[in-house]
Amino acid sequence: MSAYIEFADVNKIYRSGEVEVKALQHASFTIDKGEICVIVGPSGAGKTTLLNILGGMDSLTSGKIILDGQEISSFSKRQLVEYRRFDVGFVFQFYNLIQNMTASENVELATEIGKEAIPAAEILKSVGLEDRMSNFPSQLSGGEQQRVAIARALAKKPKLLLCDEPTGALDYVTGKQILTLLQDTARKTGMTVIIITHNSALTAMANRVIRVNSGMIQSVEINEHPSDIANIEW
Repeated sequence: MSAYIEFADVNKIYRSGEVEVKALQHASFTIDKGEICVIVGPSGAGKTTLLNILGGMDSLTSGKIILDGQEISSFSKRQLVEYRRFDVGFVFQFYNLIQNMTASENVELATEIGKEAIPAAEILKSVGLEDRMSNFPSQLSGGEQQRVAIARALAKKPKLLLCDEPTGALDYVTGKQILTLLQDTARKTGMTVIIITHNSALTAMANRVIRVNSGMIQSVEINEHPSDIANIEW
């Protein structure tokens, strides 16, 4: 059986005038369906480039990327729009909520484009925000705003949830709550979750750990017994 996600010899070069920046060099790895994968490395290592290419927000220079049997690296612009719309959920460090819309309305934006979307009220309840649905982002704490962002990403039932430093703007306790939510969601729904972080303590929560440095994959480790977030300290 082939892997759910496969990166095969992926290179990404950014050119600025005469200068070439090799953001990714010969990146090859696989991720299985339903795994929590943590991609860890220092700032500037190439983690976000990996995520952006996998999410269809950036193109590769050479190589091949396959998700669920489809070669997404060969998609046309129109196919990429559909891929981002239906197959991928994004969670960023800063919540990217629309300020003049309530929590419920922010989530409904995603449910309107999904094919089999989960109703906003149901998904907000599942992330513990049933009492905050009619609040605007400015009336919510950082942790609550990130829950809305996660609910919005999950509402369209994506194949893949991509999280770029999802706790970067949160305090320790709130960050742990958000990571617990992501871990529980992956375990309950079988969704494939990829988390980018510079915090190597989070590798203990993952089924698979990919270490990146200077645009190269340093190692890929399988963790047979991922820890619950409650048991991880940093």
